[in-house]
Amino acid sequence: MEYRAWKKQNGAGESIRTSLLGYGCMRFPTTPEGAIDEPRAEALLNAARDAGVNYFDTAYPYHGGQSEPFVGRVIAKWPRESFYLATKMPLWQCGSLEEAQHIFEEQLRRLGVEYIDFYLLHSLHAARYDRAKEMGIVDWLWEQKKLGRIRSFGFSCHDNAAGLEHILRDQPWDFCQLQYNYLDTDDRAEEISGDRGYQLTEELNIPLIIMEPIKGGTLANLPPEAEAPLKALRPEATDASWALRWVGSHRNVHVILSGMSAEDQLTDNLATFARFEPLTAAETAAVEQTAAFLHSRIKIGCTGCRYCMPCPMGVDIPDNFSIWNKLGMFGQPEAIKHQWEAHFPDAEKASHCVRCGKCEAACPQHLPIRNALARLQQELDQL
Repeated sequence: MEYRAWKKQNGAGESIRTSLLGYGCMRFPTTPEGAIDEPRAEALLNAARDAGVNYFDTAYPYHGGQSEPFVGRVIAKWPRESFYLATKMPLWQCGSLEEAQHIFEEQLRRLGVEYIDFYLLHSLHAARYDRAKEMGIVDWLWEQKKLGRIRSFGFSCHDNAAGLEHILRDQPWDFCQLQYNYLDTDDRAEEISGDRGYQLTEELNIPLIIMEPIKGGTLANLPPEAEAPLKALRPEATDASWALRWVGSHRNVHVILSGMSAEDQLTDNLATFARFEPLTAAETAAVEQTAAFLHSRIKIGCTGCRYCMPCPMGVDIPDNFSIWNKLGMFGQPEAIKHQWEAHFPDAEKASHCVRCGKCEAACPQHLPIRNALARLQQELDQL
């Protein structure tokens, strides 16, 4: 397993050595009823830990609030010093400092621990951060670090480079977590800090944790035209391994989160990080070719984070977008038509959208969800 060493914070404290592969606990396998498939999920977590993964990332809202309690039951069987645990404060649920304090105490109980190794303000943009600071939440969490209940304090961010820089420069953060992959390098969109965001963390010497390295699975299943430059260099390598190696080739990246929901995903990722190889110049050029091709075909940049859910009208927004993006990037109209007509519930289709806008207010990517749903319904119906 590849590990990355962290500089001691403020010249003191215990040294940190995280596995470059981190386990994201947002996409566990589920039962037909939608609950976490606990035996399978626990086996995945144990297999990852046995292979050397020591960073596990959950959050208060994951799996409808069930991820933290489940993770807590699993890690209770492990020596506490054998892993790093990360979770996050859902600021959109906090109308006051007291509400944030209540959530923090609840998280410790759910997880069954006395301290959190990596604690994050969840899904920040500049306005959300400023509001949390005004309520006193940021200062209170720094106090919790002084008390030893938080070991490292940082944030995850879904903002452009300007918003990210505002937050980065305002506190002596221990780390930050960004979306970064070879498709999300341009920061002109409101929700993407891109290459400029990465460069800021290097300039400010703030260690970086990466989320969405495979863009919600998008980069794990490339069409032949897109993967051709990659296969020409490494015919045996999986598409996902290229995406992970691209991210890991950046020197300030300390953890790469992967939401592994199946055994084959875990096996492939472990193989990538057991013998990690940074990209060569030729491989980097091949990835850039692949990215250019995909950019020309993607419909909408949804990562499947599901922050837009639940929809009041029952529309499964991420699943609608997933099918639409598959059509755009991969073609295969007959397969998409079959999935749309035979396997996608009519009650969850985009046609039920009433354009209330609740989804767009919650989307960390600030996507034009309402207009996109209308377009995708028309295109998929025309199949």
